[in-house]
Amino acid sequence: MARSPQAEPPPAEPSHASDLVLERLNKLHPKIIDLSLDRTWRLLQRLGHPERRLPPVVHVAGTNGKGSVIAYLRAMLEAAGYRVHAYISPHLVRFHERIRLAGKLIDEQALLDVLKECEAVNGAEAITFFEITTCAAFLEFARVPADILLLETGLGGRLDSTNVIQKPLATVLMPISFDHMQHLGDTLAKIAFEKAGIIKHGVPAVVAPQPAEAQAVLEDKAREMAAPLIRYGREWQVQAARDGIRFADSAGSRDLPRPALPGDHQIPNAGAALATLAFLTGFRVDEAAQAKGLLSVEWPARLQHLTRGPLAEKLPRGWELWLDGGHNAAAGEVLADFARHWREGIVGHRPLHLVFGMLNTKEPIAFLKPLAPYARDLKAVRIEGDHASLPADEAAAAARAAGIQAETAASLDAAIERIVTTSEIPSRVLICGSLYLAGVVLAENG
Repeated sequence: MARSPQAEPPPAEPSHASDLVLERLNKLHPKIIDLSLDRTWRLLQRLGHPERRLPPVVHVAGTNGKGSVIAYLRAMLEAAGYRVHAYISPHLVRFHERIRLAGKLIDEQALLDVLKECEAVNGAEAITFFEITTCAAFLEFARVPADILLLETGLGGRLDSTNVIQKPLATVLMPISFDHMQHLGDTLAKIAFEKAGIIKHGVPAVVAPQPAEAQAVLEDKAREMAAPLIRYGREWQVQAARDGIRFADSAGSRDLPRPALPGDHQIPNAGAALATLAFLTGFRVDEAAQAKGLLSVEWPARLQHLTRGPLAEKLPRGWELWLDGGHNAAAGEVLADFARHWREGIVGHRPLHLVFGMLNTKEPIAFLKPLAPYARDLKAVRIEGDHASLPADEAAAAARAAGIQAETAASLDAAIERIVTTSEIPSRVLICGSLYLAGVVLAENG
């Protein structure tokens, strides 16, 4: 029976009831990541195949920009009056962020009920946390009426639990770069092969800017699947134009507002969303809705300017606090480009201080090296509450190897206080290196 979504819960501490179930689900498989579709298919079958009762799906894969393109699509579709489901990962503060039902985050009772239902149906069978929670999300998406589902892969694509959708409305391949190499492969071609697994027979595939090696793999897969490719630089283009952007595709060119999300990298992210709209059969999103969506889009921890909360209040007048969850080499390049614009800005130069934490599965030097020319110094912290966090002393050593003056700090508070006491002029502080660290920051500044 269909259930209407409830009002969006306030950004408070997560309820303990669903937390306890999530904790149990996390213990059903000895590996955090074990790419396979077998366990997902088994549970979906026992649940009555909810993946077959979903609204039309837009399936999104890639290394960087997946969440942003979903945010743009959701904002524009909702501006046009459509009810939009969305599935993302990971969450920043609360698990509820992963499941958005017809525009509203899943409420605590609905989440608790569906998690317990999936737990009961799965029994003691081995299944990863992502697999069982994805099945739970599909169950809710099938029960709550909506017009469309925006579906983000968790990792890779070919063997990702979301890749049980047989005939999406469209697929989107965002920029592919090096990340999760221990699971996806050690070359761009191998990583792109895994991401390309979401391309389905005859289904339009929108392709964002790609390295040549990845582009070749995507084109080969599209030919194999007879899938029309809508490629950046070929079938669609986007560029900055005066105070906005100019987007062009087969329907012609049009001028639109600059996206609300900061950074030049958001222009092609928004362009990928605009290119996708043209292939959503049965949906009409006019230029007014496109403009409204671009101006109203929100996506936390992506070059987010923090102006309130305990950490921001530690900074003197005239200082700025920024937050970004990027954690790979490509994300480091994006942040470096933003830092370059800061340094070249006409408003007065502010020294840039980094507060940095990262998981021990990532490559800190590759992330930090592009930032070295722009960062005055770095305070390394351990990510609170995460057993996979890189120790602060190792993070500091990586920063020094990347060419950044670095020292450790016992906490985020201590890092901010140290920066303030050692800098005599208004500065910018950028907290970066991990979505998990970003989640800690947002929880403390919520």
